[in-house]
Parts: sequence; structure tokens; C-alpha cells
Amino acid sequence: MKTLTVPAERNELDTVQGFVDEALDQVPCTPETRLQLQIAVEELFVNIASYAYAPNSGEAVIGCHVEQEPPSVTIQFRDWGKPFDPLAREDADITLSAEDRKIGGLGIYMVKNSMDDVRYQYENGQNVLTIRKNF
Repeated sequence: MKTLTVPAERNELDTVQGFVDEALDQVPCTPETRLQLQIAVEELFVNIASYAYAPNSGEAVIGCHVEQEPPSVTIQFRDWGKPFDPLAREDADITLSAEDRKIGGLGIYMVKNSMDDVRYQYENGQNVLTIRKNF
């Protein structure tokens, strides 16, 4: 798995997206799949940048691995911030209007519903969130 270590800051999003896009160039990836992955990466990295270390700062490690057979990509996000399992939260109720819906949770809901596998674990003082998308 190739990795990229960046400060967990929102202004690093383009660097993270470029790293993932470079990996996606190695496999047959439709524009729709690429967009789903870009949205998931943005959501997950921005959450780390916004909440993992607040009010302090820290680093995030993004790992990316592409498989040719069967074609898929696995992207892993690691941080040493506060332990937080976004998968443990109740899914956003998308039947409610935006005004009636609780704030938060819609991004991880979109990630869970657009990826083929989403896993979280807390190990060795690290939050580890892994997503996989089949092509």
C-alpha cells in the first residue's frame, strides 16, 4: 500500500485527492466511480482535519492500494486524534427535510452507501478507517 503523510489540515485536501487520483489512473475507473471516491475521500479527510485533533493539530496518513484482479481500490485513513468510530453513529434520516434532520452524519451515510466496504478500528492509539470500491 502506497502511503501519504500530510498535516491534518483542510488545505491539504488537494494533495490527498491528487494522491488518490494518481492511484486511480492505474485501473479502469469510470467517471462515476471516480466521483464517488473523490466525494468519500473529501468527506473522510475533512472530518479528520476538522475534528480529530481539535483544537490542536496533527497528521493523517492516507494509504491507497489498487488491485487489478478483481479491479478495486482500497483507501485507508489513519490519525492519532481522539478515538471516534463514525460507523457507530446512527445513519442520517434522509426521509426528513434538511431543516428537520439532525446536523452531521450525512457525509458518512453517503460514504457507507457508495463504497463496497467501509471498516473502522482503533488500534495502537490510531483511528483507522478503510474504504474499498470495486470497479
